[in-house]
Amino acid sequence: MTEHIRVLFVDDEENILHSVERVFSEKDIRVLKAGSAEKAMEIIKREDIAVLVSDHLMPGMKGTELLSRVKDISPDTVRILMTAYADLATAVKAINEGEVFRFVVKPWENEILERVVQEGIERHRIVRSLRTEDESKLLSLAQTIELKDPYTRGHCDRVAKYALLIADALNMGENKKADIKYGSWLHDCGKIGVPEKILNLERRLDEEEYEIIKKHSGWGADVARQARLANGVVNIILYHHERFDGQGYPTGIKEKDIPLEARIASVADVYDALVTDRPYRKGHSIENAKGIILSMKGTFLDPELVDIFISLIPDKMEAEITSASKEDNKTLR
Repeated sequence: MTEHIRVLFVDDEENILHSVERVFSEKDIRVLKAGSAEKAMEIIKREDIAVLVSDHLMPGMKGTELLSRVKDISPDTVRILMTAYADLATAVKAINEGEVFRFVVKPWENEILERVVQEGIERHRIVRSLRTEDESKLLSLAQTIELKDPYTRGHCDRVAKYALLIADALNMGENKKADIKYGSWLHDCGKIGVPEKILNLERRLDEEEYEIIKKHSGWGADVARQARLANGVVNIILYHHERFDGQGYPTGIKEKDIPLEARIASVADVYDALVTDRPYRKGHSIENAKGIILSMKGTFLDPELVDIFISLIPDKMEAEITSASKEDNKTLR
């Protein structure tokens, strides 16, 4: 974390501001404080604030109004609401309406506050990185996110290669292929908000853990939209877990309602997941993976795209990519 990272805390109680300052005293961030929403607005206008943490119930302008205004004047600033137990409904409403990224309940636990602020800083960094549209930076960012889950090392790049094979077969234009490449690299960028202990479980997820994982596509799409990435890129991030039969997530759309670029990335994503090792199982052989992919036609995956994909990849290329991915995994165990 670099020194230029600024986090602004807003609360009308001076002792609260002193308390949060102590929590972050040994962190490599610059902590700014404001005793009112009005003073916070003045700071926001002159400082580049990565994360804003505001109390809700304050004299004058309430925290939710402050965060809503900041969304317009400093859209990259990640907004966090600090609220008492009695205001939880307000906090949840603010999150659902897109006004805030997370909320922290008062009285807080230091560890939780630190984690939420750190997640906010990471989101701010991702948005800034995505906006550059520099290929090397986009790939580097995707690879950094993969480090949260060592079993997926190289996954984003392999998904892009598989997806582009399908795009070439469909004679898609260069702009569309660029969207598919970037979207495939970044399709799991929302996992930055998923706890590593869930990503690295050496067993299948239980229902509660699965519900958390399912949020990553929406979180990632929000970040991509905030970074003003192309619609095709956002579509892959948001819809790559939709199913052809409508039983997927996060929206449950089906068949051709799922954007083509997302259907392409889904085939590539599923195939790579099958042939590489995961914490709870070994990777499938190439032939077994092909059989599984074919069995998913019309349910999980677009049947036409599956047929194209299976016909395109020579066994030699599959073996080379799969071998390389497994070597990557071995080095990280």
